[in-house]
Amino acid sequence: MIIYESTKGEFVKDCLDRDIHEILARAYTTRTGRRVAPSEKESWKNSLVYMARTVRDQTVPDDCGVALEYGIPQTSNRIDVLFTGYDENAAAKVVIVELKQWQGMRATKKDGVVITRFRNAEQESPHPSYQAWTYVTLLNDFNEAVYSRNVILQPCVYLHNYASDAEITSPFYGEYIKEAPLFFKGEEERNKLRLFIAKHLPRGDQKKGLFELDKGRTRPSKGLVNALIGMIEGNREFVLIDDQKVVYENALAAAAATGKKQVMIIKGGPGTGKSVVAVNLLGELSKQGKNCRYVSKNAAPRAVYKDKLTGSVRTSRINALFSGSGVFIDADFNAFDVLIVDEAHRLNEKSGLYQNQGDNQIKELIEASRCTIFFIDEDQRVTLKDIGRVEEIEKWAKKLKANVVTKEGGKPYELVSQFRCSGSDGYIAWLDDVLGVHTTANSTLEGRGFDFAVMDSPTEVLDWVRAENAKANRARIVAGYCWKWRSKKTPVEYDVVIPEYDFKMRWNLSSDGSLWIVAPTSVEEIGCIHTSQGLEVDAIEVIIGPDLVVRDGKVRTQPEFRASSDKSIHGWRQLIERKPEAGAEVDRIIKNTYRTLMTRGMKACRVFCTDKETGEWLRKRSQKWTAVISTIGAGLRVAQKSIGSLVKT
Repeated sequence: MIIYESTKGEFVKDCLDRDIHEILARAYTTRTGRRVAPSEKESWKNSLVYMARTVRDQTVPDDCGVALEYGIPQTSNRIDVLFTGYDENAAAKVVIVELKQWQGMRATKKDGVVITRFRNAEQESPHPSYQAWTYVTLLNDFNEAVYSRNVILQPCVYLHNYASDAEITSPFYGEYIKEAPLFFKGEEERNKLRLFIAKHLPRGDQKKGLFELDKGRTRPSKGLVNALIGMIEGNREFVLIDDQKVVYENALAAAAATGKKQVMIIKGGPGTGKSVVAVNLLGELSKQGKNCRYVSKNAAPRAVYKDKLTGSVRTSRINALFSGSGVFIDADFNAFDVLIVDEAHRLNEKSGLYQNQGDNQIKELIEASRCTIFFIDEDQRVTLKDIGRVEEIEKWAKKLKANVVTKEGGKPYELVSQFRCSGSDGYIAWLDDVLGVHTTANSTLEGRGFDFAVMDSPTEVLDWVRAENAKANRARIVAGYCWKWRSKKTPVEYDVVIPEYDFKMRWNLSSDGSLWIVAPTSVEEIGCIHTSQGLEVDAIEVIIGPDLVVRDGKVRTQPEFRASSDKSIHGWRQLIERKPEAGAEVDRIIKNTYRTLMTRGMKACRVFCTDKETGEWLRKRSQKWTAVISTIGAGLRVAQKSIGSLVKT
């Protein structure tokens, strides 16, 4: 998505003769349905004028295309400025300019990472040249027009408030500076940048390149599972951007530390790249000769990863790299160099088939490793036995005298850049608000950039999922666990039965086990939280059962409608009798379950609610103008009645 587009000549006029920040803010609201933060408007006002002054003469052709705030497909990242045109060989070319208002920074010993000041505090950030270079990689990965037409991409960085120094130009960052040259404050540097753009774009294209970029089809993501083999071998399959890069480099530093035990906690919501960073760490640390292991309580991700690696990696090595969280009961102290714990919110206190072994999984993991890295999203705790919380990990780290690795201010590291749900941070925030997980400002879904809809029947659901799955075996149906798994013992039985729609399907077959999400025929079965958490597909359909309903505009959970065969909230009645306050935890588990299910799709999500009132309410909440039109319609009907009464009188 391009927020603003123009020719270079018009862009200069908008910046120097008009209020570009106001023009851009109006365009942003029109395209996204959201308002712009005052700080971002101020940033545009300051930086874009510098950009316009740089290119205002005829050195850069007036008919070059200019785009501002270009949203990279499938991500939440935006490129500041794009110039399009043709190079000296008449090839289509794009110059990417990353604008920075930085005034200083300090180098680090971490690849591609620097320390700079944001507002009132210093914090780590990717080097600007690294950041600009990653945008080239992302555009090549996701935009079909760039990839298929062999469009040449040239990144650079303009730090218009920064006087060049030895820190930012350090040879340590030379690899990235070579890819994305730096330009600094002052007239001489401005002239250099002008000539740089003109050299790469001697001819304009009348915005043709912008049109192709904006309309370019989004290329299918290769996905974590498909890139797994290369990652395990230590290859760069995914470019790590922004916070991912900072987290990754600090995790490597923690793994290399000597002396005290190291514990690192990394928070991140759905689609922020927790598993991508975790598996990248596994590959790199293995390459370094570290004795490391990827750990998860969820069996499904481990099963899918192992299945993908089988045939390419020795079975003994696969088994040495992946394990569950309950196998460290008798592990020797510091038996491992690094344990990478994914989905740490799912950790349990006890281990074993009957949950009666060991002391505490968090304690056992920290004891077993010199460095333990926990990836966590507390809003994905989906059973009453899940104990994975930041404060619980910090408590055990303190007891075991481990050093807790934190960012500036003593807070855990956090991943925020969004790669799932079409890169829509707004969709996640809307979902939190609509389910009552967190109160956010995202009360409607209008302009959030994610393909979401509520369907009228489960048969419509099945037709949609089959059509989506035919593209690449990347669409699935999941449901809340409100129906007993009858087919497990009697295969001819159906499980999810909705009589009023003559709809009946089976839960995922036992034969597929944890591989349900990749099994070729599983589009004809329904999965649940236990076979989908920690994994992703292109398109997900969620059937919301009677355990979550809306009454009078308020979300209510009804745990009594969970199937007796579901162990997620097993014993909830007795628990609430003993501790009435536990009702809030049961409520949260049900909401978290649907939040997790509704964020498994990278591109699209469809929902069917067995309760009609809930479906209608969700549809209204997802469409901004539905409620507005409804209100206007109601007002018109009242007015018509009033007019009719007056006429009769």
